[in-house]
Amino acid sequence: MPAIPIAITAAIIAIAALLWGISVYNRLIRLASLKDEAWSGVDIQLKRRFDLVPNLVETVKGYASHERNTLEAVIGARSAIQTASTQDARIDAENSLTQTLRTLFAVAESYPELKANANFTELQRELSSLESDLQLARRYYNGTVRDFNIAVKSFPAVLISRRFGYEEAPMFSADEESKEPVKVRF
Repeated sequence: MPAIPIAITAAIIAIAALLWGISVYNRLIRLASLKDEAWSGVDIQLKRRFDLVPNLVETVKGYASHERNTLEAVIGARSAIQTASTQDARIDAENSLTQTLRTLFAVAESYPELKANANFTELQRELSSLESDLQLARRYYNGTVRDFNIAVKSFPAVLISRRFGYEEAPMFSADEESKEPVKVRF
């Protein structure tokens, strides 16, 4: 007779463990989807900025053609984005582009006729708006990554997350170089 209550207790424990595992797995799936959606939002803003850069470079080139190093740095940073093979590499390349664009705008300050150019002013305004949208998208992405990373690393969920290949995702943060003021040398 005592074997039946032990079997029932074991079955209840097994069912509870299975339900817990399903719950944790579903939570990881939901958080991974939110993280991917957030990256998609960042990616859209980054692509918009990426597409704006050639117009900006061409406009500046007409007025500040002897600022070749700055223009080449912007073009090189833009090219690095295309060759980035991982999300971490992409984040680094995007940070580099941000830094070179800051330098480009600092150089543009030395050219009053460029600053007065309507096309340049419009491109600068559009880029400023894009950077604002990008900052919001990055903030949302980092929030979802934070939640995902906590779920992936928390015990006992880590037992399930590692089994199904969930690993920490990278945060999108500014590198140390882009936090410093831009230095312009003539």
